[in-house]
Amino acid sequence: MRHGREPHRGSQLAGDGNGGSEWRRRNRGQARSYVGLLLALLSISAFAIGPTGVALPDFSVQSTLRTELNAPKPVYPLYQRHKRIHGLKPFQELVDAAPAGSVLRPPPGSYAGPVTLNKPLTIDGGGKVSIDAGDKGSVFTLATDGAVLRGVRLTGSGDLHDTEDACLEIRGHRNVAENLVIDNCLFGIDLRQSNENILRNNRISSKPFELGLRGDGLRLWYSMKNRVEGNSLIDSRDFVVWYSDRNIIRNNLGRRSRYSMHFMFAQSNLVEGNRYYDNAVGIYVMYTDGVIIRNNIISHANGATGMGIGFKEASNTLVEGNDIIYCGTGIGSDLSPYQPDSNIWIRRNRIAYNGIGILFNNERIGNIVTDNVFEGNLTQVAVNGAGSAKGNTWRGNYWDDYQGFDRNRDGRGDSAHEIYAYADRIWMEQPQALFFKNAPLMEALDFLERLAPFSSPTLILRDAAPRFTKPARHGIQRPS
Repeated sequence: MRHGREPHRGSQLAGDGNGGSEWRRRNRGQARSYVGLLLALLSISAFAIGPTGVALPDFSVQSTLRTELNAPKPVYPLYQRHKRIHGLKPFQELVDAAPAGSVLRPPPGSYAGPVTLNKPLTIDGGGKVSIDAGDKGSVFTLATDGAVLRGVRLTGSGDLHDTEDACLEIRGHRNVAENLVIDNCLFGIDLRQSNENILRNNRISSKPFELGLRGDGLRLWYSMKNRVEGNSLIDSRDFVVWYSDRNIIRNNLGRRSRYSMHFMFAQSNLVEGNRYYDNAVGIYVMYTDGVIIRNNIISHANGATGMGIGFKEASNTLVEGNDIIYCGTGIGSDLSPYQPDSNIWIRRNRIAYNGIGILFNNERIGNIVTDNVFEGNLTQVAVNGAGSAKGNTWRGNYWDDYQGFDRNRDGRGDSAHEIYAYADRIWMEQPQALFFKNAPLMEALDFLERLAPFSSPTLILRDAAPRFTKPARHGIQRPS
């Protein structure tokens, strides 16, 4: 068994296909090279060692250098915007008149956008101010450091993906956006090259489009050490974290989206206490190391590709204390862990009432699966290609289909729990047969195979010390 370094577990952070084509690996290396070059050019700072042993830039000291990578955006005159805002006072006039460092409390009412804030200012709408961009472009651009935007409704962005029309664009550091209502917008909140911001208690929804045509409810691109807490993202597309390290994503709610969270090339992030319901995919970790996924509820990720938590070439990730329930697949793993001598820890989770509890796309080793509760899953563990997961570590899990005894009453089964694949090898070898997985004919074949095997079954896993009694739930700390 290979041993790797476990991610830091403190309350604070220390700092799609066959899975593994040569083309993807080559381009992955090029992408990391480009990102490293950007880090060298854009950041003048000391380096710290992250929880996976990778040197990461310390953004506690911000550089004044910043490369503008935004595509030019068109300017829309008032007559091109929806007539509903033609008689409204432009909010930009209030912003221009307010001195830098002051507090702007605008009179309650509706105002016309767009707005650009390029000086430190606190804007407090008290929940009674609305800014509408009239269905063109972005509504509010926060292009400064140390500003606060609070208690405002942002609505009416454009619907163009090529210009990434959004309700709120953040292009600065150490800003606060809280208690905002964001609706009728293509993209919700978009952070780009923006560090140490706080996004808190915002309600975000997209335009009423088909799922794939919506924008991302929240997006972090090359943005470090931000705190995303207490937000709700309803009927958006994705919440994406790309090339963004050491962010804290805590106590958020996601419903009826595609990816409630999607990481890509994003290291050492904490995902804790979130609630994700009725999304196509709960949390997907792609080409990423050092993520901590702890005490979340992920429920009803259904459909043919429904998945609670997914890994694609990920390493040194901790999955702990989560409820993963009523999903097509509870946990899906593709070429993970990816880095040599690394691990993925899956422990103290409740993996229940899923089509497949854990699905491995290959026989990758390095997964350490301990002290979990497996109950009510149609298939507890499966490996595509009729492979085996016995090379991973399985210890102390509770299996509701365990058939042994506990004569010495030590809470552990007297015999090992072994899972074999019988007729299930058909759909494991031939994915197109998965449609018939629980058909009566497949059930009959499986029964006959178990009764009088006409071929040797495949040993999927062996848990040498299974729990005999279902443990008390460790308790997810749900937000108040």
